Amino acid sequence: METNLRREIILQHYEHPKNRGLISDDTYIKVNTNNESCIDEIDLMVKVEHGKIIDARFDGEACAICTSSTSIMLDTLIGKDVKEVEEIMQHFTNMINEKEYDEHILEEAVVYEDVSKQPSRKKCALLPWWGMEKVIQEVKESGDYT
Repeated sequence: METNLRREIILQHYEHPKNRGLISDDTYIKVNTNNESCIDEIDLMVKVEHGKIIDARFDGEACAICTSSTSIMLDTLIGKDVKEVEEIMQHFTNMINEKEYDEHILEEAVVYEDVSKQPSRKKCALLPWWGMEKVIQEVKESGDYT
């Protein structure tokens, strides 16, 4: 993907993040994740029914990379089942860590393919994905997945 297009997508998701704003609903799994070396702190709320993410929300204070990564992640994962989510998360982590990945599986999240060139930004891009790992672990422990 062309560099200017990547920047444009990241900036769009930073300035106008999708699924931003928490709600009061106890049927959502709630997790917090933060980066101890900067201001990034994200709260995720994810609603899973029958092993599928049907809704997700977030809020918090974070840099452009972390905020946009969260927005893109949720936009990518809503509607997917747990197995698909795990596969996408693995490919995203591989991409950030310069391992083999399938860009088509990542959809718009492929915009972070060059983040590995800036090691200090890797955590920013990965932080929401680490939060989603916590959510998936909770889903598995509850037995609500297929």
